[in-house]
Amino acid sequence: MEATTLVPAEKQRYQKHLNLPEIGTKGQLQLKNARVLVVGAGGLGCPVLLYLTAAGVGTIGVIDPDVVDLSNLQRQVLYTTDEVGKPKAKVAVSHLNRLNPDISFDTYTMSLDISNARSIIEDYDIVVDCTDNFKVRYLVNDMCVTLGKPFVYGAIHRFEGQVAVLNADLGEGLRGPTYRCLFPQYPNEIEIPNCNDTGVLGVLPGVIGTYQANEVIKLITGIGQSLSEHLLMIDLLSMGQQKIKTKRRVDAEELAEQGLISMGLPPAPGTLGPQKMSVQELADRLSLGESIFLLDVRERPEYDLCHLDNAVLIPVSMIPNNRKRIPTDRPVVVYCHHGIRSANVVQYLYAQEGLTNLYNLDGGINAWARDVEPAMAVY
Repeated sequence: MEATTLVPAEKQRYQKHLNLPEIGTKGQLQLKNARVLVVGAGGLGCPVLLYLTAAGVGTIGVIDPDVVDLSNLQRQVLYTTDEVGKPKAKVAVSHLNRLNPDISFDTYTMSLDISNARSIIEDYDIVVDCTDNFKVRYLVNDMCVTLGKPFVYGAIHRFEGQVAVLNADLGEGLRGPTYRCLFPQYPNEIEIPNCNDTGVLGVLPGVIGTYQANEVIKLITGIGQSLSEHLLMIDLLSMGQQKIKTKRRVDAEELAEQGLISMGLPPAPGTLGPQKMSVQELADRLSLGESIFLLDVRERPEYDLCHLDNAVLIPVSMIPNNRKRIPTDRPVVVYCHHGIRSANVVQYLYAQEGLTNLYNLDGGINAWARDVEPAMAVY
């Protein structure tokens, strides 16, 4: 249930936030009602978790499969020497509970992988990428793009770091750049930096993680200018900063879909899977004049490039607030580019509403253009 008031102890704890006109009671309530998942409780995760907990983010998920190591303590400031060998996620939550006992924590002591990413990520408003694992980073990107979730990216190397807000809602059905817009291809082994070999300045993750926490707070409260279309690069040796303008690729959703497929995307847990309809069956039923509601769940630029006649556009991220627009008295065919996002929408609506009149268009609009309407623009 969404909180509508702050209790006296919260007013005292967050007094300095309440004194800021940009935040005030409204912003603090937004923080209290927010759900944030932090992927990785290491160098970046420690400051992110500390500041989000102190700021009053109501529910924080912490996922990390590792244990505390003595070599971590040079930069992972949540842990102490006597906690070496203990699970990071559990130890972190233990400390954070003492910092702010009013926060709810979800603790995951496993790796984020293709088998659990959807069920975990879909339960949060924002994801914070604090991992040093490229496979997990691309998984976070691909699942957040598919589910319409923003995530705050951070990375460190030696004395340098990067921060960006990715897949952010820009309004009017548009979203900001994704991680694959910046780095489309998974790096090869030679290109992957390893801090065990190259080293890292201990304070660097503290700086970058604090920037990440700041971006999360701005996203939740809507204040300031987000790094939603910029990559911030920081060099602590020279104290130089660069802010590079970034842009979303037209094929951002396709890259995410292909990434998940390559990782072996399973059906959503707890469902029987969506009903499917082939493009030929849809074409035949439409030609017979059957009343079918066509739901396009892609983003506005994709829709403008090509769409089925009379299709209604409701991007994935806008589905929860537009469920009443989806009819229950006739077939609803949901489609995207290749059928991954639309499958998630069908599964979501089935789970939330129990709708049984939903069909996922097998192969998406790409299959329609290939098999039914060759003259249609493709991407």
